[in-house]
Amino acid sequence: MRDIAVFSGSAHPELAAEVCEHLGVPLRPTQVSRFANDCLEVQLQANCRERDVFLIQPLVTPVQEHLVELLMMCDAARGASAGRISVVMPHYAYARSDKKDMPRISLGGRLVADLLVAAGASRVLAMTLHSPQVHGFFSVPVDHLHALRELAEHFRQYDLSRTTVVSPDLGNAKEAAHFARLIGAEVAAGAKQRFADDRVRISSVIGKVSGRDVIVLDDEIAKGSTVLELLERLRELGPRSIRVACTHGLFAAGALKRLSEQPDVLEIVCTNTVPIPEEERTEKLRVLSIAPALAEAVRRIHNGESVSALFDAPGT
Repeated sequence: MRDIAVFSGSAHPELAAEVCEHLGVPLRPTQVSRFANDCLEVQLQANCRERDVFLIQPLVTPVQEHLVELLMMCDAARGASAGRISVVMPHYAYARSDKKDMPRISLGGRLVADLLVAAGASRVLAMTLHSPQVHGFFSVPVDHLHALRELAEHFRQYDLSRTTVVSPDLGNAKEAAHFARLIGAEVAAGAKQRFADDRVRISSVIGKVSGRDVIVLDDEIAKGSTVLELLERLRELGPRSIRVACTHGLFAAGALKRLSEQPDVLEIVCTNTVPIPEEERTEKLRVLSIAPALAEAVRRIHNGESVSALFDAPGT
């Protein structure tokens, strides 16, 4: 790993440091400064020439600031004659902007992918993209990981003999089915309609829920509107217990507090793809680390080994 250089933006330096610890390499320093006119300047403070450069930066709040920072990191590495520039993006916020469902709207997922490539990215390592077509927005190789193994390992500590994994909608049902196979559970899904960013309706739940231990699984939880609506439908069916799990715990606008206040929710499980401030965490929250998985993927990319052999996409 002598020719590797790993840098982190300001979005989630703790995760970057943990990845480097598993790799056994130092996290190289990055300096981000702001001019009087509010423009950013980014300097990578270590040699990049002909090195395999990895830039770790999830797109989290404030997303636009962290996106511009990442673009400048790519540009700085390219200007410093990096041999290859791999963007490690544990959370790709613009992945939700993946379709033209209204007239005259932008496809943000594709636009941001084009910007990253234009800035110098030659490879992308992502975790649990919102939908499969986002993978195709990039014109450079993409390694798409998921956190289902980490989540499955956590839930295996419980008796899973009467467990059903419930997807909030049919769009996430394939991932829920894959997770259910990993833990030997059954699967169910909600019939969801979305009317606005924070307004959804789930008319029914398809599958066995009554008297069973339920794990609600989603790719991300932002405001929590979908999960709270699903909980209402589940209560009508009488589950024995309810736990909530996701990969990206965004928990915007007090969502974590609202979910934790649900008396029948025993546990809320997520990974550390995005930072969760200590002051916002609750007793019901469990945060699992995906740093070992990211580190192994980085090592394999650097050594020219297969990544998909270890991190198969859900359902394959």
